[in-house]
Amino acid sequence: MDTEIIHLQYNLQFFAKDGPGGEKTEAATPKKMEDARKEGQVAKSKELSSSFGLLTFFVVLKMFVGQLGKEFIENFAYIYNRIPEMVKLVNGEISVKLFSSMLNEAVKRIMIMLFPLFLAGVIVAFLGDLLQVRWKPTTKPLRPKFNKLDPIKGFKRFFSKDKIAELIKSIIKVYIVVNLAYSTIKEQFDVIYLLYDMPLINAVQAIGDIVISLGLRISIFYAIFGVADFIYQKFKFKDDMKMTKQEIKDEMKNAEGDPKIKSQQRRRMLQAGRRRMMSALPQADVVITNPTHYAVALKYDTEICPAPYVIAKGEDFLAAKIKETAKENNIEIVENKPLARMLYYNVDLGAAIPPELYQAVAEVLAIVYNAKNKVS
Repeated sequence: MDTEIIHLQYNLQFFAKDGPGGEKTEAATPKKMEDARKEGQVAKSKELSSSFGLLTFFVVLKMFVGQLGKEFIENFAYIYNRIPEMVKLVNGEISVKLFSSMLNEAVKRIMIMLFPLFLAGVIVAFLGDLLQVRWKPTTKPLRPKFNKLDPIKGFKRFFSKDKIAELIKSIIKVYIVVNLAYSTIKEQFDVIYLLYDMPLINAVQAIGDIVISLGLRISIFYAIFGVADFIYQKFKFKDDMKMTKQEIKDEMKNAEGDPKIKSQQRRRMLQAGRRRMMSALPQADVVITNPTHYAVALKYDTEICPAPYVIAKGEDFLAAKIKETAKENNIEIVENKPLARMLYYNVDLGAAIPPELYQAVAEVLAIVYNAKNKVS
């Protein structure tokens, strides 16, 4: 039985995690992290900041619950005692205007009473954010991004793994909060049952204790959950910021310049330096060679430098050019292999010779000057 072989053509890049750029396997560079921070992208847990604020609110509430209860009763009595005054003012009927005024005053008094609690919670929540991401404000996250209006991309984001993770977290939070509320109320059911028979001040205090106990439990859970979420967000952000090898290469090109362009610039600089060197070569007093591989031209002028200095040097082809130019300008060429190598490798262009070579160079210059004196 003949077997038909089917050949399928496919592109392996299609299976890559992050498309044509390749898989993001490299840790983010400092520049990538800094750019992300400027854009407002940081590893931050909203749960942790909220839990700090909520925990602070209930801790402060527990510390001042007695005083707050007393103020609440005083405000209630003040509003309650004003009702007969309003009835008299409108001939036994309460007008909407007066009732609204009374309600506004009651809300205002409650807000003033609770303002320190909310302020403490907001400050601590802000400090929680500051502790996570440090202080570096930016307005870029507030700018409109029209690419987010794309319905197809929006639909994809709706079913992304991040949204699924957020949904799972929300379900866990609701489940645990409901269980905490149920267990707390169950523990205090006997007290709740007796509230009707208690004096008002005692009933308010009992309700306050139940609310604070429940609030503290939920806040502690949120704090633990927030710490775990912060660790997760740090890990997730680090993973999201990973780069492909090509992205790192592109970043290096942008930061340092294209290697080809830099190579061309270095080549042009070397050529310009050689032209300057060869133009100054006719001023040399002597050219020391080894004799084929190296050539170093020296100039001795006390008005410029107290010691002889190098005005040209080169090896192989450039050494041949130096010797050729020296012959054209009647510059003495002296063969000294060890001295030529030492000068070439140890003395930079334009630099004076080191003291340990004074004696050897002085001997060469003496030969040159004697030869010139004989010719003259």
